[in-house]
Amino acid sequence: METRALGRTGLTVTAVSLGTEYLIGKPHDHIVEVVSAALDAGITYYDLFCAEPDFRDAMGDAFRGRRDQAVLAAHFGATVDKDGQYKKTRAMSTSERFFDDFLTRFDTDHADVLFLHNCDSEKDTDKVLREDGFLGRALRLKEAGLTQFIGFSGHTVATARRAVETGHIDVLMFPINLTGHAVPGKLDLLHRCAERGVGVVAMKPYSGGKLLQDARTISAGHYYRGGETLKLRKSAAITPAQCLSYALSQIGVGCAVPGCANLEELADALAYDGTSAEDRDYAEALAGFEQYVEGQCTYCNHCLPCPSHIDIGQTLRLLDLAANGVTPALQAAYDAMPASASDCIECGACETRCPFGVPTVNRIAEAAEMFTGA
Repeated sequence: METRALGRTGLTVTAVSLGTEYLIGKPHDHIVEVVSAALDAGITYYDLFCAEPDFRDAMGDAFRGRRDQAVLAAHFGATVDKDGQYKKTRAMSTSERFFDDFLTRFDTDHADVLFLHNCDSEKDTDKVLREDGFLGRALRLKEAGLTQFIGFSGHTVATARRAVETGHIDVLMFPINLTGHAVPGKLDLLHRCAERGVGVVAMKPYSGGKLLQDARTISAGHYYRGGETLKLRKSAAITPAQCLSYALSQIGVGCAVPGCANLEELADALAYDGTSAEDRDYAEALAGFEQYVEGQCTYCNHCLPCPSHIDIGQTLRLLDLAANGVTPALQAAYDAMPASASDCIECGACETRCPFGVPTVNRIAEAAEMFTGA
C-alpha cells in the first residue's frame, strides 16, 4: 500500500486509511472482523472519535496484540449522553474522563494523535484554543506522554486556519472531497498546513457517502461552505477510486479516512491501490459539478500524456507549494522527477486537454524558472 509522511510528525501512514464512524452500532464480532481485515491489509491510521463503550470494547479487542501496527487518533471532547449516544462536549472533566476511558478500553498508554474535537464556530474556537481550554490541556497531556501529537478537527476554513496558526497543531482533519473543491480559502488553508508541516487527514472523501449514491442530485456543503447547502448534479456515476484520488491529490494530504461499514466497503477502499490512472481520473466528475476555479490546477493530470514525459500535476503542485519559497524538501521532490519543467517544448497539447482552463505552458515555464532558473 502507498504510504506517506503525516506532516512534521515523523509518522508514516497509509494513504488510504480508515474512518470508523460507520461501525458504530454494529455487533462486536463485526467490528473486530472489519478492523482486523484492515490491519491485515496493512492500513495503519485509524480515526477513533467514537465514545460508545461497546464500540470501544470491540475496537480494543481488534487492536489487542497489534497496537504497534496502528496509529490511533483519539478525540478530546467526544462523549456519550445518558442514553449511550455520541455527544460533543466542552466540559473539561468529562473530556478527561472519556480520554482516560479511551486509554483503558484500547489497552494503551497513549494516543498517537489527540484531536481537539469537532470545532466549527468562532465562539467555540475561542474557547477551545485558550490556554485554560482544550488546547492548553492537550499540551499538558502531550508533555505527560499521553499523546504524541495534537490535532484539530473541524469543517470550516476560518476556524481550521486559526488552529493551524497557533503553531501547536500537528495534524488537521478536514473534509476534502469533490463537492468542496471551490470552498473559499480551502486551498490557502492547505498551503498553510504544508508551510507549517501540519499533516492533513482528509475526512469525508465520499462526502458522507453521497458521492457514491445513485441519485444524480446531491446536497453538499452545509458546514464548510459557511452554512450554505448547495444542490449539485452529477453528470455520471462516481467511484470510490475517483473520490480517493481527488482527496489524495490535494496539497499536504497525508491520508484519507473513508468510513467503511463492512468488508465490502473496506474492499472498495483498498482496491484504490490497484486501480489504473484512468480509473482514478476525477476530472470529468469535478468539471460536471462546476465546483472549480477557472484556471486553477486540480492536479488531476487529465492533461497527460506529455511528449516530454513531464508529470504536469506534480510539477504544478510543487510550484504552488513553493509560492513562499523553495525549501530543500520541495527542491528534492522536484529533482527526483524523471523529467523537469525545463524539458517542456511548449506544444500546448496539455492545454487542449485541461477541463479547467489552466494556462499550463506558462505555469510550467514558471516552475522551470522557480526550480532551475531556466
